[in-house]
Amino acid sequence: MGLPKRDQQYHTYADYLGWPESVRYELLDGVAFMMAGSDLAHQDIVGEVFAQLRNALQGKPCRPFVAPFDVRLPKPRQSDEQTDTVVQPDVMVVCDPAKIDRRGIRGAPDLIVEVLSPSTAGHDQVLKRRAYERAGVQEFWLVHPTDRVVTIYTLGQDGYGKPEIQELVGTTPVGVLENVEITWDELVARLPKIEY
Repeated sequence: MGLPKRDQQYHTYADYLGWPESVRYELLDGVAFMMAGSDLAHQDIVGEVFAQLRNALQGKPCRPFVAPFDVRLPKPRQSDEQTDTVVQPDVMVVCDPAKIDRRGIRGAPDLIVEVLSPSTAGHDQVLKRRAYERAGVQEFWLVHPTDRVVTIYTLGQDGYGKPEIQELVGTTPVGVLENVEITWDELVARLPKIEY
């Protein structure tokens, strides 16, 4: 099941800024997709990953952010108003302060973490992965709450290539952030209590 589209029209960030804030959308190559709601497992994982990143990055130049927070991924020579890809990743880290402005982030974050749910899995694994790869996101994680694994894509000369898949056990180092890792055991111990 995919995310519902707003309509069949091509949209840009200029259109996006005029829409009511009561309904959240993401733009992928001009197509507006309605954002899905989240469940307790999703919120728990997002909150824990963000908290661990925030703690690990205190006093360092890289900054973590959590949705809802607009990330504009312009193609070459696209102004903000012409940008047709605007996403709200679950968790992201930006190390270049020039990319951060009052509207959010313009350009590729260094790390993006998306937590999958049944309604977003295909969207995140296919459409958003392509957008992140094209934009130059150095490291992209897909956390699978049901399967208890994280799929890690690292950008190379030929794009993302084959991902690394790890169980949500122990710790997982963040490749693009020196001496930063995510610890899973306490978080995962809470997840079996949640009905899927």
